[in-house]
Amino acid sequence: MIKLRKHQQRVVNEMLKHQRGQLIVPTGGGKTMCMITDAISQFNSSNNTIVVVAPRILLTQQLCEDFLEIIGLNDLLVRVLHVHSGDTSHYSTTKSKSIFNWAVNNWQKNKLIFTTYHSLHRIQQSSIPVNTIYFDEAHNSVQQHFHTPTRFFATTNNRRCYFFTATPHHSNNNERGMNNEEVYGKVIEQVPAPELVDAGVILPPKVVVNQCEMIRDRKITCEDDADNILSSIDSNSVDKILICARRTSQIVRLFADSKLGSELYGRGYNWMYITAKTGAVINGIKVSRVKFFETLNTWGKDNTRFVVLHHSILSEGINVNGLEAVLFLRSMNYTTISQTIGRVIRKGNVNKQFGIVSIPVYDRVGISTSKKVNSVVDTIFQQGKPAISTK
Repeated sequence: MIKLRKHQQRVVNEMLKHQRGQLIVPTGGGKTMCMITDAISQFNSSNNTIVVVAPRILLTQQLCEDFLEIIGLNDLLVRVLHVHSGDTSHYSTTKSKSIFNWAVNNWQKNKLIFTTYHSLHRIQQSSIPVNTIYFDEAHNSVQQHFHTPTRFFATTNNRRCYFFTATPHHSNNNERGMNNEEVYGKVIEQVPAPELVDAGVILPPKVVVNQCEMIRDRKITCEDDADNILSSIDSNSVDKILICARRTSQIVRLFADSKLGSELYGRGYNWMYITAKTGAVINGIKVSRVKFFETLNTWGKDNTRFVVLHHSILSEGINVNGLEAVLFLRSMNYTTISQTIGRVIRKGNVNKQFGIVSIPVYDRVGISTSKKVNSVVDTIFQQGKPAISTK
């Protein structure tokens, strides 16, 4: 029996009342458990095909593990398919004919399909019937290449469609924005972050602006970046830190051309980074993505001190246990800032009272980033509203 918190029960109740709609749940609010609860209800009623859409392959794999861990306990006979180009222990394909054949072969079974926004059109092309579809991190669906299949599934065949996000993305012309109710429906439940903080579900963020010596009359070097990173780490006294770099080249240069690696080692920190261009690296050794995330999760749960750098891969959806602080080296839009803060406000297994959000300020980027971060924190955690990005 799944035990839901009050806000989760409200979300599930609204899903039962509406065929389509937006569920605005802050990061760390347990939206995955809402999906799973609804899926079990649907699978118990009749043979159903449910699709779960996520922005990254890694997140589809994480969601699959979460779903099957609970669904397996409910003795439901469910067939699983992955539609993306990544590795998985389950049957996987991106060919529309193979998707169709798989659905035909399992027509009497409950079917659970995990895909990415990038591959969602393959399911559309297969023409298989879909009863329910959950769009995770649904703000991604407004991107030009992803919106067409999203619109198709949301507006045809009267299927159940639910758009989950902490950070809605709106459009000034309403076409490719979540304010387009023709596609996304209305907001059927919005959970305010202060409610979750008061209930002990998530932690409040603590913004720490580290005012460094301003650099105005010369180009910033990787040694400057390294010095200010180390200064911020030292001043916050935390063990598990996520750093958002400006670009992949900055990460590479920090470890190739500055003292950052040796200084971190001297302070007792392991270090790791992952980008789309470089792949995954742990303490200077290139590793597989699987090894990287296994290590990251292990270190998040034990007493290992570590610093993990990235440009964008870890900002959204990926749960990393134990992160205590995030350090911003680059400016972002409101959506990415909010999602990134969400990495450090999960309670996890570390005894902490808040998630530290640190911004070293030593150039114009730091100044603008600190203003944006404070604005996002005020909107979400003081006013209780989602951070909406608009184009």
